[in-house]
Amino acid sequence: MSREALLDDLRFGTPDRIMKIWQALTIGVAPQEIAETSGIDIWFLENLKQLVAFESGIAAEYQARHAIAPETLRAAKRMGFSDKHLALLTGKEEPAIRSLRKENEMRPSFKIVDTCAAEFESYTPYYYSTYDRENESNPSNKKKVIILGGGPNRIGQGIEFDYCCVHGILALKALGIEAIMINCNPETVSTDYDVADKLYFEPLTYENVLDVIELEKPDGVIIQFGGQTPLKLALPLEKAGVPIWGTSPDSIDLAEDRDRFGALLTSLEIPHPQYGTATSIAQAIEVGQRIGFPLMVRPSYVLGGRAMEIVYDLQALEHYMQHAVSASEEHPVLLDRFLEDAYEFDVDAISDGKQTEICGIMQHIEEAGVHSGDSMAVLPPYLLSRDQHEDIKEYTRLLAEALHVRGLINIQFAILFDTLYVIEVNPRASRTVPFVSKATGIPIAKIAVEVMAGKALAQLGYQFGNPLPYVAVKESVFPFDRFDKADIYLRPEMRSTGEVMGIASTFGSAVMKAFQATGITVSTSGTVFLSVNDNDKPRILPIAESLRKLGYDLVATEATADYLAHRGLPVKKVRKASEGRPNIVDDIKNGGIDLIINTPLGQRARVDEYAVGWTAIKYRVPFITTLSAAEAIVRGLRTDRQKPLKYKCLQDYYKV
Repeated sequence: MSREALLDDLRFGTPDRIMKIWQALTIGVAPQEIAETSGIDIWFLENLKQLVAFESGIAAEYQARHAIAPETLRAAKRMGFSDKHLALLTGKEEPAIRSLRKENEMRPSFKIVDTCAAEFESYTPYYYSTYDRENESNPSNKKKVIILGGGPNRIGQGIEFDYCCVHGILALKALGIEAIMINCNPETVSTDYDVADKLYFEPLTYENVLDVIELEKPDGVIIQFGGQTPLKLALPLEKAGVPIWGTSPDSIDLAEDRDRFGALLTSLEIPHPQYGTATSIAQAIEVGQRIGFPLMVRPSYVLGGRAMEIVYDLQALEHYMQHAVSASEEHPVLLDRFLEDAYEFDVDAISDGKQTEICGIMQHIEEAGVHSGDSMAVLPPYLLSRDQHEDIKEYTRLLAEALHVRGLINIQFAILFDTLYVIEVNPRASRTVPFVSKATGIPIAKIAVEVMAGKALAQLGYQFGNPLPYVAVKESVFPFDRFDKADIYLRPEMRSTGEVMGIASTFGSAVMKAFQATGITVSTSGTVFLSVNDNDKPRILPIAESLRKLGYDLVATEATADYLAHRGLPVKKVRKASEGRPNIVDDIKNGGIDLIINTPLGQRARVDEYAVGWTAIKYRVPFITTLSAAEAIVRGLRTDRQKPLKYKCLQDYYKV
């Protein structure tokens, strides 16, 4: 970026602002000028300037000598330069920098986090690394296992993986094994100093994790519970000789590698959408032309569906490849034929290497294409035939066996025109583990640890696959009211920050409880606003008819109103926000709308949709963006009319 563009950007708080400050300092912009532009205190900028100057010195020294002097390397480590950063500056590989450190006896020491603010001596087993001479972490001789956590969370992620990590720690303790946690998120339970036997507050990078492993020398390392973040370390850690508990890193890589995984599905005769991979725009266009649109596109090894999109034509695909991702041989973009209008299912299962048991099959209530962390889901599913249910069980068993799974496996299925497809397989904990565990009463993460420790499922005495005499509905919680102008429409990239569960004897009651738990209270009377795209119009008709029978008045935008009126439904027309005043936004502000059902139109210009959505959020009007969720709400309202909701504690459901 040019000097002017950098300074212009530095006026705003953005996720990459610190990198832009670094670049500005590198090209000679004075800290005082950056401070005046950004409002950041000069003290921080002077410290960053020292680091930038030191970085330049390392690069110059290496160019002159083709080596880094031990004293320079030691100074760099004390200043916080990672092995990877030093490798980039010198053109070497990260393991080469690590070897150089070890040759010169440069290892980090670990200090106790002082939870007593120096008032008393602190005994908390809570450590961080630094390049100091004194090491305060003394490894024991007990049998020990390290669990890698989920790392930092960005907005648009829940805390489901931390649930798995904490239950994994508790299971290790129950087995008499010393449980060690590596994680760096201060807002999680796994980083409470009294949860694990020892906690290392470290970034989940190859360098930092291996430093802890070399100090502690554990009997095993568990990477299944932290999502994609620790999964990326599986192969490098295995190459470094680290004993990985559970599913092998090669099997994890097989599930992530589209070509290897596609070949496996073909050999097992399991249906799957057509797919391809690309490391350039030209390759992506070739794949798009070969397998057709729409396409689901995403980078490999992503967390929370980051940068995942549905593209409908070559122009959108080209734009995605140019702006959304950095494709390379190491991180190709995955392209799958998107199964529009399919029903999706999530399966969580456990395997001990010989026996595989399904813990829960969840049906997504949202349409295909919404991230599983955002989608409303119901357990048990209500749209599976007996044959499809048996196929899911068989495919799950075959895949767990082929991948040599030991521990957890999550499989995403889709049904389109009565054909069952496998969409994705994750040989790790999924975001649905907490929901399934609480809905069924089966402690999935605990069982997985026992299996990884060498026990067989048959020994553990748990009952899997028993039909549930109740219905559990998972609904997501979104932070839209906290972020002005955020994208409020559900897509493949995750946006929720948590989830709730509604549990009841019927689907309708469970749905109403789930909505109530998210803070959405749907009025039992009033006016419903409807605006749907052309593809959704046939499906909105029965929803609108049901709402009329329940006593609601209907208002709609012109095209939706005409469609409903021609089919005999009384509906009042209302202007869009762009069609003049008074319009639907005015009606929402004036308290005239009690429920909004608004499905987005293909591509995302959507000026009107955003105006409606943000007004609804501001005035706390229930706002539904998928017809599946609208159908669920109608069923819930119908049930609510028939009998009031009843409540009891979770444990009472397990006794039924």
